[in-house]
Amino acid sequence: MAIPNPFQFLQQSRAEIAKVVWPSRREVVLTTAMVFVMAVLAAIFFFFVDWTIRQGLELILTMFG
Repeated sequence: MAIPNPFQFLQQSRAEIAKVVWPSRREVVLTTAMVFVMAVLAAIFFFFVDWTIRQGLELILTMFG
């Protein structure tokens, strides 16, 4: 097993970081807004699913209880 050279490691790390394509500010803002909108929509959806199941169970329990 070869002993890693710290200088070579730093050079390779800089070369890999230079290949990264960073998103623009507009792309970051748009994707962040999309995540928040989808989270709100999912919360609303699951609220109504939970509410519907709760109403159904209460109906069944009042009929047989």
